[in-house]
Amino acid sequence: MEHIIETQSLTKVYGDGAQVRALDDVSIQIAKGEFVAVMGPSGSGKSTLLNMLGALDLPSSGKVLINGQDLQTVKNLDAFRAQTVGFVFQLHNLIPTLNALENVEVPMMGQPVGRGERRKRAEELLSMVGLGDRMHHLPNQLSGGQRQRVAIARSLANKPSLVLADEPTGNLDSQSGSEVINLLRELNRDLKTTFVVVTHDLAVARQTDRVLVMHDGKIADDHRVGNPFEEDLKTFLGSGLGQAIFSGDPNALEVLRPQQRVALQNLLANRSS
Repeated sequence: MEHIIETQSLTKVYGDGAQVRALDDVSIQIAKGEFVAVMGPSGSGKSTLLNMLGALDLPSSGKVLINGQDLQTVKNLDAFRAQTVGFVFQLHNLIPTLNALENVEVPMMGQPVGRGERRKRAEELLSMVGLGDRMHHLPNQLSGGQRQRVAIARSLANKPSLVLADEPTGNLDSQSGSEVINLLRELNRDLKTTFVVVTHDLAVARQTDRVLVMHDGKIADDHRVGNPFEEDLKTFLGSGLGQAIFSGDPNALEVLRPQQRVALQNLLANRSS
């Protein structure tokens, strides 16, 4: 299996006095074409990991390899990002004075792409994300979900092999958020582009292939996405009550109904086997 992402003992420490270990010896591999969610509580290191993968920040120690290339050996990181990585943020970060078409063209400026080809590519991408009839609208003339679709089209402008999305549905209502994550899923399947999505939303994580759960800068869990009930149980195990149960507190299971208790005991048994 060919990996697009590999980290080796990746560590990031902030501060000189009271140091914060944002990433602590993180080693992961992500295959080309995977759709991966990164979950965990605030401060667990999710966004820091994404910044490292996107060459937006440098590690204190360890390595990040994208397509087998060590980012610390890349001489022009700006050019590398433009050609290899697309970004989608919680706030779409569209330029308010440019229409949707122009916003999607922005990443292609400075690249060896002619004006006509740039315009054609932007039109194709906006049609792909369902905004063929909104190309000439300014951001303030679009809904939140539509603005995020423009941002997704923009992230694909230079045909990146990797798209990193930081809470792409976090600022949207549930329906718009569902539409956006379904769109990402479709693009992943159709384009074979690798997506890594940071999210707090379990419904978003369920749409992916694999979930990395972070805690205190470490990968606390790494699993393939199973059925929804099993995903709920795994999330529950990360809660305070779940941790009490996992630690063997004999009274913790008493709050669960019999069916829940059996299912949870089976899951715990599978984790230990």
